Amino acid sequence: MGSRAAGGVGSEQPPDGMTEALGEESRWLTREQLFTMVAAASINFSSMICYSILGPFFPSEAEKKGASDTVVGLIFGCFALVNFLSSLILGNYLTHIGANFMFVAGMFVSGCVTILFGMLDKVPSGPMFIGLCFLVRAMDAVGFAAAMTASFSILAKAFPNNIATVLGSLEIFTGLGLVLGPPLGGFLYQSFGYEVPFITLGCVVLVLVPVNMCLLPKYDSIPSKDSFWKLALLPKILLLCFTIFSLSACLGFLDPTMSLFILKKFKLPAGYVGLVFLGLALSYSLSSPLLGLLSDKLPYLRKWLLVSGGLTTALCFFMLGPAPVLHIESQLWMFVLVLVLIGFSLGMIAIPVFPEILHCAYENGFEEGLSLLGLVSGLFNAMWSLGAFAGPTLGGFLNGKLGFEWASAIQGGWALLSGLAAGIFYITEATRTSSSSSLQTSPGDNEERTHLMGSET
Repeated sequence: MGSRAAGGVGSEQPPDGMTEALGEESRWLTREQLFTMVAAASINFSSMICYSILGPFFPSEAEKKGASDTVVGLIFGCFALVNFLSSLILGNYLTHIGANFMFVAGMFVSGCVTILFGMLDKVPSGPMFIGLCFLVRAMDAVGFAAAMTASFSILAKAFPNNIATVLGSLEIFTGLGLVLGPPLGGFLYQSFGYEVPFITLGCVVLVLVPVNMCLLPKYDSIPSKDSFWKLALLPKILLLCFTIFSLSACLGFLDPTMSLFILKKFKLPAGYVGLVFLGLALSYSLSSPLLGLLSDKLPYLRKWLLVSGGLTTALCFFMLGPAPVLHIESQLWMFVLVLVLIGFSLGMIAIPVFPEILHCAYENGFEEGLSLLGLVSGLFNAMWSLGAFAGPTLGGFLNGKLGFEWASAIQGGWALLSGLAAGIFYITEATRTSSSSSLQTSPGDNEERTHLMGSET
């Protein structure tokens, strides 16, 4: 399973008497671990399919109800902003509320408000429709933040030695949700109207609530005195937070803008728009397990995955339009190909960053336990949500003012900045480590040189 350092969660060695037991556990999942993975897979799949179902038809439906491109972007961004605030709060109080209760309650709230979202077409057009969209999305964000913060913490507790591998494997279900959401949403919308997609998926989420109540094992937790701000203000953590933010901002930009661009540029019907989303979702979900395994087995590669992932994502967003300065005519096959590359490059960032934060926390003396895992998962989800707010909000504005081609190129600047900042930081860190190592070995070298000179005399 790899060392704890490889997993990013400490470096303690087990007692000699436990070596055989741990070796057996590394080959086979325990019952608790299996149930934990099933529960986490269910929240990954259900949350992503409910999230991605909006892409193919909601922006155009909202425009019919009087919402501009900027307002549509704000509706998507509202979810992320409330999620940001909720994740910060819930991450701090995870051990007080209880991880299991937070997980199940979050799913219940998310299922209910998904059904409510399907009723919004009955609301009169104009300010009332827009206001209720904001309210329902905000409620959904609270439920989503609770479920995902608890899920990350429970997974890290259940799989302390190989969290990156587990997270990467579970991203298959995230990808499935992203893959199935747009085409399923487009098909149900075209066949049955606005309400059916939301009511169907909301009921599926509610059915999963009692199932997860039975599956999830209980983990005891002791509140810690570690401060959230002590963790968040570490220089390396600040860099990783910006990396998460840039990743989420780039991905969130596509939600309110890409479907409109595809409809106008390639003249595809709503049902086929969802199929275009497959390029990104499939490449991300299929590459994530491999990237997770690579991150656990070769932890020193995480930093360079973050750097190369950021730079590759920036280049892909520049080519997505493509940027008008290139004078290349946009074609559907090229658009899908760039989406495939974006999915892979986003995985290079998303998978290694969580264990890298954990590793940094343990390096700086934070106590191991569910309390710290709550802080880390809350911070991760908060930064993701902040980017998911900035991406659609800025993206919707730029899309309305400059068009999709320039907006996507500008949006790639977030990834470019994070890739360059990570590269500079890690090169500087390696230089300092090399310098300190040489200073530590120099006294010994001097003593050996003096001893040899004395022997010669």
